[in-house]
Amino acid sequence: MENKTSPTTKVLKYSFSYLLAVLFIFPILWMLFASLKPSGYHVSKIIEWFLPPYSFVNYSDVIAQAPVLKWMLNSLIVSASVTLIVIIFDSLAAFALSVIDFKYKNLVFVLFTIGLMVPTEANVVALFDIVQKLGLINTYPGLILPRIAIPLGIIILKEFFDAIPRDLIDSARIDGCGLFRIYYSIFMPLSKAAIASIGIFTFIQAWNAFLWPFIAIMTKEMFTLPVGVPTFTDAYTPDYSIPMTVNMIASLPAIAAFLLFQKQIIQGIKFTGIKG
Repeated sequence: MENKTSPTTKVLKYSFSYLLAVLFIFPILWMLFASLKPSGYHVSKIIEWFLPPYSFVNYSDVIAQAPVLKWMLNSLIVSASVTLIVIIFDSLAAFALSVIDFKYKNLVFVLFTIGLMVPTEANVVALFDIVQKLGLINTYPGLILPRIAIPLGIIILKEFFDAIPRDLIDSARIDGCGLFRIYYSIFMPLSKAAIASIGIFTFIQAWNAFLWPFIAIMTKEMFTLPVGVPTFTDAYTPDYSIPMTVNMIASLPAIAAFLLFQKQIIQGIKFTGIKG
């Protein structure tokens, strides 16, 4: 006999789910309503945050006072570039490790695996020294290139490529396809789920990165959002409205990306086995 969920259990599950949803969305709603309060508005009760008066003046003031849109553009350029390069490099490396037989292949894969155990903080000094000698400090390449080495993407894609039937490779070679043609005509289309998950998490990590941009950026115009927002909001510590407005503007791309790609994000979590 099939186990059927009782109506009471369903009600409890849905109620618990809605409660969690409210708890997670409440800070975002509070940030939104706080950003709509006039600058210097005094609040004595929590409910007053959500009541009139409302004003959009803070948004125009913030955009006029700080280059928030420029910071957002910098974050977008860096995150999109890092994601694209990581997908290309990781997929090529995984394809080589999965398909091509060469000496010390297993050793190379072990070295990639060991790379997962090296924290970013451990090589910051060496990275800064290299980037400085190359003259890339305070430039887009200086922000992008140190973040393209992600061993996890190589490991995930290799395991996925290993599961692709070798008969497809043999058939393609009989038809005269070279290795690169096999890579982008067979392996890449069949690995869309893995590539999407790697791309999403790489973009999120690059968008939220603070340590390296904080070290490698020297001018205000090159700030990314995680670096620029704290430097601006520190001057308005007693006033919640302006800092909340800046954070709301900074959060809009991430919220929009989640709403557009929530299905892919959930699939990516299931695929990679990452829990959060």
